Amino acid sequence: MAAFALVCALAAPARAETLAEALAHTYQINRTLNAERAKVRAIDEGVPQALAGYRPQVTVGASGGLQAVRNLLPGIGEVSSTLKPWTAGVTINQTIYNGLRTGNAVRQAEAQVQAAHEALRGIEQDVLLDAVNAYSNVGRDRTLVEVQRANANLLRELNGVTRRRYDAGDVTPTDVAQTEARMSRGAADLNAAEIALAVSQAAYYQVIGLSPGRVIPADPIDALLPRSREEAIEIGHHEHPAVLVANYNVDAAQFAVKIAESSLLPTLSAQGSVSRNVQTDTTLGTARTDQASIIGQLSVPIYDGGLVASQVRQAKEIYGQRRIEFDVARTQVATAIVGAWAAYEGARVAINAAQAETRAATTALAGVRKEAEGGQRTTIDVLNALQDQSSARARFVQAQRDRVVASYTLLSAIGRLDHRRLGLPTPEYDPVTNYQQVRDVWGGVRTPSGK
Repeated sequence: MAAFALVCALAAPARAETLAEALAHTYQINRTLNAERAKVRAIDEGVPQALAGYRPQVTVGASGGLQAVRNLLPGIGEVSSTLKPWTAGVTINQTIYNGLRTGNAVRQAEAQVQAAHEALRGIEQDVLLDAVNAYSNVGRDRTLVEVQRANANLLRELNGVTRRRYDAGDVTPTDVAQTEARMSRGAADLNAAEIALAVSQAAYYQVIGLSPGRVIPADPIDALLPRSREEAIEIGHHEHPAVLVANYNVDAAQFAVKIAESSLLPTLSAQGSVSRNVQTDTTLGTARTDQASIIGQLSVPIYDGGLVASQVRQAKEIYGQRRIEFDVARTQVATAIVGAWAAYEGARVAINAAQAETRAATTALAGVRKEAEGGQRTTIDVLNALQDQSSARARFVQAQRDRVVASYTLLSAIGRLDHRRLGLPTPEYDPVTNYQQVRDVWGGVRTPSGK
């Protein structure tokens, strides 16, 4: 059924669609992106869980039943009774001091939330870049199908002309065989182009969630890009999600060290309780007992076999690991920017070269065909010129695609490929909204979405 739905979707009537519209749709419904949003909402709950350490813990208990009692009392004899004992009480526990564990746990959870928000931005970049690739690939492959179809038609026409000339005795059987061979190659190239288009359409549906309509050629986003490679690297070091995630992970690891160290410090807590016990005295001397108490408890760790000391050392090593990972992230981002910048500059040069090649190949083909009609060129010369023109047009189409994709790839490499900078026509999903809604919630099991 899923395969049938995909085929039906890909066979839907064509409609015009811009790249911005495709990206907006991707931003709204892409499953990978929505799954990451749900993950971030789950991480948001770490903050109210940590804040719970500041709040009192209240428990209510009750019990009841039947109890048969028979007492033998000196000088009195046997005394028996059937009791209906029940007990009810309320206990409140409040932590007063725990070595600053709660405060550090809150700050650690906040750092983890910030890291999750940046990770979401990174996933958004990856998904949008995948959508740009999918959109551009469909446009490219549709054009290449038309190029190969035109080439196949020209080869069939040339084959017909060659056969008529052969019948008239102007050419040899070799010329006919050469045109037939090229005609077969042209049919194979057209078939390969159609297969590539089908694959691109399936990838488009997977990433964007719609069957591709009539894609409108997109323009590069040069206006959003930095003016130099050095500026791009500087932006990436300060704004790329991977760098910011690594930075927040360093903060979280630092707070984890403090949390581990808090286990070496004293803890102070208070407990208040109120209870009522009815018919619980098996001596039958007391019918009801009411109790109320406030108790303070101080605990000072002396020796635990080295467990906490080991946990502190472990947390320090993880902190060191996170610092190294931060440096690695900066290096990786810089490397990616250098590569993206080189590809971007190369694409600008390649498209000009491919355009010039296409013009020259088209002119050359027209000249060779005229010369062949006058007997100055052979059939193989015409076939080679036709192949050169077809290859040049294919390279030009590829260069147009690469030019657009390279600009978006560079914007992603510096960490600025997001819906805001692109100005996508779509409502914004702001992860801070959910965080603010759940941060100070004291109770309730419903999510802000109502689930």
